[in-house]
Amino acid sequence: MEKLVMRGGVWLFVALLLLLAAAASSDWAFSVHMSIACLAALIAAFASGKGFDFLSQRYPVLSADNASKYDDDLIRFGLIATIFWGLAGFLAGLYIALQLAFPALNLNFEYTTFGRLRPLHTSAVIFAFGGNALIATSFYVVQRTCRARLAFPSLARFVFWGYQLFIVLAATGYLMGVTQSKEYAEPEWYVDLWLTVVWVSYLAVFVGTLMKRKEPHIYVANWFYLSFIITVAMLHLVNNVSLPVSLVGSQSYSAFAGVQSAMTQWWYGHNAVGFFLTAGFLAMMYYFVPKQAERPVYSYRLSIIHFWALIFLYIWAGPHHLHYTALPDWAQTLGMVFSIVLWMPSWGGMINGLMTLNGAWDKIRTDPIIRMMVMSLAFYGMSTFEGPMMSIKAVNSLSHYTDWTIGHVHSGALGWNGMVTFGCLYYLAPRLWGRERLYSLRMVNWHFWLASAGIVFYASAMWVSGIMQGLMWREYGADGYLVYSFVETVDAMFPMYLIRAFGGLLYLTGAIVMTVNIWKTIAGSPLRQEAPMTETPYNPEADRPAVAVPAE
Repeated sequence: MEKLVMRGGVWLFVALLLLLAAAASSDWAFSVHMSIACLAALIAAFASGKGFDFLSQRYPVLSADNASKYDDDLIRFGLIATIFWGLAGFLAGLYIALQLAFPALNLNFEYTTFGRLRPLHTSAVIFAFGGNALIATSFYVVQRTCRARLAFPSLARFVFWGYQLFIVLAATGYLMGVTQSKEYAEPEWYVDLWLTVVWVSYLAVFVGTLMKRKEPHIYVANWFYLSFIITVAMLHLVNNVSLPVSLVGSQSYSAFAGVQSAMTQWWYGHNAVGFFLTAGFLAMMYYFVPKQAERPVYSYRLSIIHFWALIFLYIWAGPHHLHYTALPDWAQTLGMVFSIVLWMPSWGGMINGLMTLNGAWDKIRTDPIIRMMVMSLAFYGMSTFEGPMMSIKAVNSLSHYTDWTIGHVHSGALGWNGMVTFGCLYYLAPRLWGRERLYSLRMVNWHFWLASAGIVFYASAMWVSGIMQGLMWREYGADGYLVYSFVETVDAMFPMYLIRAFGGLLYLTGAIVMTVNIWKTIAGSPLRQEAPMTETPYNPEADRPAVAVPAE
């Protein structure tokens, strides 16, 4: 009891400090953020004083009754948070897509302009939706593959709730115009410091669980999760080195300037894609595809080669974002070469995932969850071919600064990251809540086709729009002047923007269908009466990865 009172007292002291910072702030935005953080500290103090663990209203100390079970309360909330932030991010994306087609939707209000909402959309999808999916699945996978409960359970809860606070601070900051103006790294200095604390705690929980494992072998998915956690920490720390103007103000100045700033930013930006959106999601693929297919990984040897080749090559590819800039030509060429070479290990991973279905290809016809996972692997293969191709200088001269890049990013994000995450959520929901199966498999099928059609409309519209832009921008007449003005290129893209928004609407509709399906599964609603579509029933005894038997 004394520990609980002490813990509550610490949170109250933190709340007091935050309140004083809000009162002494030099700008309105910092005051708002300190007030939000103060409210979060007060909630933590109240919960700690009551002995809550923030999730199930139980004491965080393990009792004899639950010491042998996996710690899944946190993962349940992680699944719900993933769906919530996904819907928010997809809705924001649809709205800003419509703003590009209909500028009146900016509403002449600073908080609803495209410039404020665009980083809100990207961060909501990448860090809120994707980040929560990665944290939840990593905690699920590391326990099962290590046959051990999460190390430091209270710290694990701090990671989850601390990450939600980071999302709220970042999102409200974007709306207020508080930003470092760095792609994928917009939050200001104090939000970055908070994320650093949360991320180091995440690393401690994950590594601690690995160290207390009862399984001698470290499954390959954990290698990918670990590389994602460590590398993102390194990227975050270096790229966000800055000097605040005031310790009670939101503005800061980056430690880097000019071409050094650009190089550091795109070393960070490309590797955020490489390790946050690729390595982490490959970890999900390496666990959940074999589990859903009930087959071992096709080649464990290939998975290890895939891992080491990927993490070595990816870290060098960032300069391809800076072709034809002030960056030295040798650095641009280095980024291009490593990007092209990166195609091989990427496809090795795709092939390994697809070939895991050897002997189970019929499941694509009968299991919509497997179908979703296979589609994600197909988009992973396509994006990791298109990316190296676009890094070639001759191709980049046409594609750079155009909607082709937008199409490339979204075919990967919606097709690879989105689809594999949906498949994992569908796998987890009945198992985490002890249900026989999902409420409806036909609704999964509807989600699959809505999402697939949405991606096709979106990506194809942006590919056409981007190539059209590039060609119009470089079209010269006989007199040596540009044939088209910038306004004419914007006008020509209008139909493509409508098609893109329609694709986004389909994708959002699919996500809403998923939300209803999973909500009814969680609520224990009677299974929807529908034509049979086989799915493997949940077997708690088999909730460990299949034995890794290489195919060779």
